[in-house]
Amino acid sequence: MLKVSRQPDGRPEIFHSIQGEGVYAGKPTVFLRLALCNLACVWCDTKYTWDWEHHDQQREVVAASSDEVEEGIRRYVCRSLVVTGGEPLVQQRALAPLLERLKDGGFWIEVETNGTIVPGKKLIDFVDHWSVSPKLENSGNPGPARENPDAYRLFRDLTSAHFKYVLEKADDLPELRAVTHRYEIPPDKVILMPQAQDRDTLLDRSRWLVDICKSEGYLFSTRLQVLLWDNRRGV
Repeated sequence: MLKVSRQPDGRPEIFHSIQGEGVYAGKPTVFLRLALCNLACVWCDTKYTWDWEHHDQQREVVAASSDEVEEGIRRYVCRSLVVTGGEPLVQQRALAPLLERLKDGGFWIEVETNGTIVPGKKLIDFVDHWSVSPKLENSGNPGPARENPDAYRLFRDLTSAHFKYVLEKADDLPELRAVTHRYEIPPDKVILMPQAQDRDTLLDRSRWLVDICKSEGYLFSTRLQVLLWDNRRGV
């Protein structure tokens, strides 16, 4: 069974939209939002998937079989899937058989992960792209929790992975430089994205972040879902 975020109508949170972030921004895709996370980011916009101090787990999470989840994904014509969360790799053992069937069925698969858990080899074989979003100090997570050297090195060596960092202010830049230097991650595998949950903040922080990307060779990502729908859920 998979623990999946529950939509207001009680069904698993599976929806058809466009990818809003990263190198595949704008790509039509089906989203599967899994529950549970091993981190606790202060600015997380999906706290309902893991923060049981402020959200009701019984109300926000549904246990669904892989068959039920697959049926929900396949009801859309789209054959591109993004698995997000929460942190999907917390449930990788239950997730792998589902992704294997979808891959055999012609799906293109992207997994969004915080980069602290090493994926198994079988899962690596099924995933076309890893959107790895390691957390910086601005996330509020302690250093040992947010940085797993083994996972960092594995994703660095995968041609199918990009690293997406959320920056809140220019003062985050020295930490970003230090961690990418420590793990020898080339600039063209690094994406910078502003921390923002509303349009005005997103645009304001994007301007100086773009200048940093131009001067240092990093990629830039906006958040299309915020530009189009602010912080609405299930879009």
